[in-house]
Amino acid sequence: MSIQRLLKGFEVELFTGRTNGEHVGVAAALTSDFPDFVREPDQRNLEYITAPEAEYSLLKEALLAPRRRLRRWLAPRELTLIPGSTLSLGDSTRFERSDPLNSYHDLIEATYGTRVVTTSIHINLGLDDLDQLFAALRLVRCEAALLLSLSASSPFLDGQPTGAHSQRWKQFPLTPAKVPLFRNHDDYVSWVEHQLANGNMRNERHLWTSVRPNGPRRPYELNRLELRICDLITNPDVLLAITALMELRVISLVLQQEQLDPLQASHLSATELADLSDANDSEAAQHSLEANLHHWRDGQSITCRAWIQELLDEVTPLAQDLDLMEQLSPLHVVLQEGNQAMQWLQGYSTGQSVQELIQEGIRAMNAEELATIKSEAVLG
Repeated sequence: MSIQRLLKGFEVELFTGRTNGEHVGVAAALTSDFPDFVREPDQRNLEYITAPEAEYSLLKEALLAPRRRLRRWLAPRELTLIPGSTLSLGDSTRFERSDPLNSYHDLIEATYGTRVVTTSIHINLGLDDLDQLFAALRLVRCEAALLLSLSASSPFLDGQPTGAHSQRWKQFPLTPAKVPLFRNHDDYVSWVEHQLANGNMRNERHLWTSVRPNGPRRPYELNRLELRICDLITNPDVLLAITALMELRVISLVLQQEQLDPLQASHLSATELADLSDANDSEAAQHSLEANLHHWRDGQSITCRAWIQELLDEVTPLAQDLDLMEQLSPLHVVLQEGNQAMQWLQGYSTGQSVQELIQEGIRAMNAEELATIKSEAVLG
């Protein structure tokens, strides 16, 4: 059978602030000028969404073009974009409402407070076949801790290290607290309807978990998988590498579902798999690449780095067939040099302040966009 790449799109959440790392909220003003940006409940962060593309050559520009447009708006206000997925230098005791008249924002602030004031990357993969979609959801949920570990970028809060590599995932209110490993679409629809009826979910979007089905009319019409666990990944090459790894795993599943669907290939029950995945996510949030996890196939202990290397080895033949080996190459650098959180914590341990590290990150984030412009100019 011919193998085709999947459609891919991103939901990108960003913090705004000053070049010294101070968070400054502008969501209300910015979304008034740019209605294609999404206003979050706290105005210190905002979101943009990329159109779905199958080719990686188009995805990088889809990620960076809105950032450049946003910067042009921020520059006259002496503001910039701030890396990291938590209020690294901010005040987490204060909620800054972007829309005081929004009743849903009332609920968010009253129920969760600043636990939700984070940034992240949501990666969407297009899958129309519902049986394949729910099998992919099961596999990606069981391996989501690995993707979080590659992306971790939130070791600081309120100017101090928290002890976690992804403070964002440690503090974010998973809702509902327990989510099963869905067996099929009917199982998912029945479960969501029950959660809405008993108030555990306030609307169909109020499913805040590591990975969920998405589509034009949830829970009934679905056409994609949405990974929600990743911290903000400012380096576009690393983000596309993580996306490629996930896509290759999902395509592998489509080609050999009996070997890769956890419900068919694991010694564990569906309940045990859900509990194992949640525990792995928590461990990855704490230690990322240094975490000791448990494999979904048999529950045996495995280091995070070893598991990621195992996946890279498994997808190599398919990556070669799809010409994605170069796309995956940044992951080898992350495994060797550490993710953003680990690099920041290394700098902190050698005497750099949180502010200095965030300021370095601000400059690096800007340089990524400028480097792409220069590269395109040379190629043109």
